[in-house]
Amino acid sequence: MTMDMPMSSGSHSKIEIITGVQRRRRWTPEQKLAWVRRTSEPGMSVSLVAREAGISSAQLFQWRKAYLEGSLVAVGASEPVVPASELQDAQKRIKQLEAALGRKTLENEILKEAVDFAKAKKWIARSPALPGDEQ
Repeated sequence: MTMDMPMSSGSHSKIEIITGVQRRRRWTPEQKLAWVRRTSEPGMSVSLVAREAGISSAQLFQWRKAYLEGSLVAVGASEPVVPASELQDAQKRIKQLEAALGRKTLENEILKEAVDFAKAKKWIARSPALPGDEQ
């Protein structure tokens, strides 16, 4: 229920009175993102946007922090949000695996060159066990 209340200064102010049991309000990720982006517009502030949207400035500050960390965009794109510590662990593991792959690739190239060199010198007898040799 909304009431129009007269103020001592002669102006009127709207007051919202909640008369029943109400569940949490839900906002779409698009709404959250729009409000967060609006706080960056010239002449706008978090408090002003929060008042216009009817939300608390603390909530808008939380969404803004999440946006700056990248998690609000992930929520908006319906992507899973991964904690920063898990992301760092995954990136570290990826670097380790890339290094291991690089070492194995180098070893493979060296072994190929050694086999080719040995074949050229006839140090390796012809055998069906070697790739590329058919008898």
